[in-house]
Amino acid sequence: MTSIEDDRDADDLRKRAEESEEVAVALEELAVELRDEPLKETRLEGLFDEVTTSNPEIWNTVTAFIDVEDGEAIVTDESKLAEGKWAPEIVEDCDAMVTIDVQRGLMPDDFAYLVGKKLQDEIEQHRERAAKARQNAAEREDE
Repeated sequence: MTSIEDDRDADDLRKRAEESEEVAVALEELAVELRDEPLKETRLEGLFDEVTTSNPEIWNTVTAFIDVEDGEAIVTDESKLAEGKWAPEIVEDCDAMVTIDVQRGLMPDDFAYLVGKKLQDEIEQHRERAAKARQNAAEREDE
């Protein structure tokens, strides 16, 4: 027999699973857009511009911060970084990040390939989180 508190935990876990799955689906749509559309017509055009025009003597990476709202991936910002990693408080409310090295002269097809791989990694991570949350919810209900 489960308590109300255990049911609430299982419900919270299922909700987290749904949220992770929603992010994965939105990122898949973004990856398809990147693959199928001209780069200048995608939501990742700003990332491409930053990656290919930033001075590599100053900046080494550019990150696109992605938030999922109403099932749609929205690139909220592109930021350059000289060294180091993003602090957690910088990425608050960020559902996904795609970081790529600054590379002047990077061709659009190469950019799409590199970013597509990074999006696929993010998708897999969100799907794994969703599966784990569902599994934990089922285990809590079985207890």
